[in-house]
Amino acid sequence: MSETIVSMEHISKSFPGVKALDDVRFDLRSGEVMALLGENGAGKSTLMKILSGVYTRDGGSMEIFGKEYGDLNPKLAQEVGVAIIHQELNMCKHLSVAENMYLGREKTRGVMLSNSEMEAEAKAILDELNIGLEPQQIVGDLPVSKQQMVEIAKALSTNARILIMDEPTSALTAREIEDLFRIIKDLKAKGCGIVYISHRLEELQHIVDRVTIMRDGQYITSMNFQDVTMDEMIAHMVGREIKEKFPRVSCEKGKKVLEVKHLNAGPMVRDVSFDLYEGEIVGFAGLMGAGRTETTRAIFGVDPKTGGEIILDGREVKIYKPEDAIKAGIVLAPEDRKKDGLCTKLSIRNNIALPNLDLICSKLGVVSSAKEQEMCSRVVKDLKVKTPNVEVSAGNLSGGNQQKIVVGKWLARDSRVVIFDEPTRGIDVAAKVEIYNLMNDLKKQGIAVMFVSSEMPEVMGIADRIIVMCDGRITGELSAQEATQNQILTYATQFEKKIAG
Repeated sequence: MSETIVSMEHISKSFPGVKALDDVRFDLRSGEVMALLGENGAGKSTLMKILSGVYTRDGGSMEIFGKEYGDLNPKLAQEVGVAIIHQELNMCKHLSVAENMYLGREKTRGVMLSNSEMEAEAKAILDELNIGLEPQQIVGDLPVSKQQMVEIAKALSTNARILIMDEPTSALTAREIEDLFRIIKDLKAKGCGIVYISHRLEELQHIVDRVTIMRDGQYITSMNFQDVTMDEMIAHMVGREIKEKFPRVSCEKGKKVLEVKHLNAGPMVRDVSFDLYEGEIVGFAGLMGAGRTETTRAIFGVDPKTGGEIILDGREVKIYKPEDAIKAGIVLAPEDRKKDGLCTKLSIRNNIALPNLDLICSKLGVVSSAKEQEMCSRVVKDLKVKTPNVEVSAGNLSGGNQQKIVVGKWLARDSRVVIFDEPTRGIDVAAKVEIYNLMNDLKKQGIAVMFVSSEMPEVMGIADRIIVMCDGRITGELSAQEATQNQILTYATQFEKKIAG
């Protein structure tokens, strides 16, 4: 049996109004990948932040490489050999790859920075990872997937022997996930212990040795991955069996609600035309960079349009900014919920109320506390948001509960079209089902639902009709009954020939 390199016993941690960890235990061995599983709010990230020195624990003991440690800080944890790659990447976008890798521990010659030495060492690590990056590249110019790889390279540059990965594949393409798994297997072969946090349970079979499952801040069980089924893992995570991962409801297709005609907006939205009807959910599939998110942003008025019409309930609407879309009855739950969908430093109450001030204010502009409280309480109850009260900061919620607030703030409005962009990214199985049920409820109310997803099983499981994009264009349309993964992928790779043969 491999050496135990991390042992955590009776760990507890509380925040105001919330007991995040309650008598939790966790262990990790050298040369293994341990999947740390649980719903959003189960305490996984909190536990790993204690291991990496971001949080101090309230109680319990912790041994790393056989030595007991009291309170760690990030610098000490790094010196011990612990590195964490957070779900929300922490990069200095204006700096180069090498500068990000050595930020805070720069190499110097006298009083001068030794850029050549840092770049040489960075290049050696990047070449070893075989990820096609150069040390001089500016991080802000890289796609999110490559920034993720920079974080891994940064961790390796600290000689980390314990690597924590929090939702590392949430923004990666299938090819990039293959590259990540190759890197993980190489690190594992070198004796590195890896903690892998993910809600994509189907990918665990490729890399994971053992699983530890948490629920509501408590330790539930640990087991060898080969000894447990997917359904058993989910049951441990949520405390019950999830009978249907993709609940589908049948509704009669009603009248046309939205018509998008020849929409153009920048290089990634080119002559896009489609319709949305009452009683259906339309999924938008495609590879990263296909133009799906850009299409939602153009419809919602975030990005300027250079051509095309948007017709709602038979009448053309002019949308120049999001306020125009909201007033017309078109709302968007954006892809990046923290950047575009939430004010993370404000309370749940404020986040729900802000876009709905026209509904809860008097003609004199005075907010009705009663209307505001009723609206917020309804959202929290209907979407099962895990929070002690609505005064909790949105930034303190788990990823799944943040997504519920992003969606919930639009439910009070008489919206005709609800657009979801990657609505289940980074949230757990049970929370995903709740989002799907929410889509189904909107569908039953006659609201047109459009959603973008990079997870093909999700699109095929929930959508009544699937529109596929590639290279900024719509390249195919399929009904749920006729759609296959191969057919969707065929449409998703119909790139235009840029150079005449």
